[in-house]
Amino acid sequence: STALGIFEEAVDNTLIFLVLMLLYYKSGAHDIPQFIPAGGYPFLLVVITLLKLIFPLRSRIPMWNAVWQVVSAPLQSPGFFHGYVGDIFTSLVKVFQDIAWTAGYVVSGDFLVSEDLDISSKHSWSKTFWYRNVLIPVICLLPLIFRFNQCLRRYIDTNDRWPHLANAFKYAFSQTVTLFGAFHPLYLEHTRKVEKGLNVFQLTWLFIFISSSLYSFTWDVYMDWGLGRPKYKYLGPSLMFPKRGYYFMVIALDLVLRFMWVLTLLPPQSGAKFEIPQYLSALTMMLELFRRTIWGFLRLENEHRSNAAGYRRVSVVPLHFNTGHKHHYKEDRHRRGLSVLTEVVVIASAVVGVCVFSVVAAQKANEDLDVKDMFDL
Repeated sequence: STALGIFEEAVDNTLIFLVLMLLYYKSGAHDIPQFIPAGGYPFLLVVITLLKLIFPLRSRIPMWNAVWQVVSAPLQSPGFFHGYVGDIFTSLVKVFQDIAWTAGYVVSGDFLVSEDLDISSKHSWSKTFWYRNVLIPVICLLPLIFRFNQCLRRYIDTNDRWPHLANAFKYAFSQTVTLFGAFHPLYLEHTRKVEKGLNVFQLTWLFIFISSSLYSFTWDVYMDWGLGRPKYKYLGPSLMFPKRGYYFMVIALDLVLRFMWVLTLLPPQSGAKFEIPQYLSALTMMLELFRRTIWGFLRLENEHRSNAAGYRRVSVVPLHFNTGHKHHYKEDRHRRGLSVLTEVVVIASAVVGVCVFSVVAAQKANEDLDVKDMFDL
């Protein structure tokens, strides 16, 4: 597809969305004849979207193959493109949550229910334990787990601890933020009465949140973009964009939006003090997608000029024509030794251990709060 073709397809999809949402609103307000239930218009939008995700097969099969490569990262070596897609997935947490909600909306038959019913009597499935406390936290974690597995597989393939293990630690850090946001009740303000002031769990979560955000921001600037080098006036060599001010502006913007992105890892309606309000969810989603788009430009620039992640076997970019010379590049592959596999197992086990500890500690804290509530009564 050409750039113009992609733009035209995006315009077509946007027009379909706007028309169907307008019909849904007008039907729910009884401003137009109700030939079908008001929820039928969102259902029609879901059907059209599914068809566009499947057809045309010629262009959709490679897309789904790339998705499979990301999901099955421990089983096969990820290339630069798959790592790039994996990073984009981490920015789509809110989108994946909306997809889960849409699936529940369709499967439960809520799209057939009248819009005149009281809101408390609709979407009861979204208030269940399995949806709020299991499915949504898992959706928040899965993109981070996929990217974490990609980093471990890159370490197995290259036998280089740096930067792959350090990059894996970044995603493990973010997983911890999600687990605290999903399961720990000791900083909730909506569902329980908590004592004023900061306790140890609040301070722990705040420390993890700030540390994870700064770690991710530093990695963006220094590793992914190749910037922040003092000898190049805190930028990098061979910049491809004309004005240096663009880079400093993007760095400052990334710092702010990185903190906002980590907050999106908190499941919605978790009751956390740090939870983003529902009316700001759409804004934070758009800002994160904007940040990831800008990140992608600079990430590709850095990989093109410096082979930062070592995906190319040579440092130079090969020419796209035959020079008449025969080059014999021998790929330097390290055998997957027992020591490398042992380190990967230890690291993965440590991450799983932290996850289990967070959930167990949360359950214990819930029991303690239940006992305290009983005594207060």
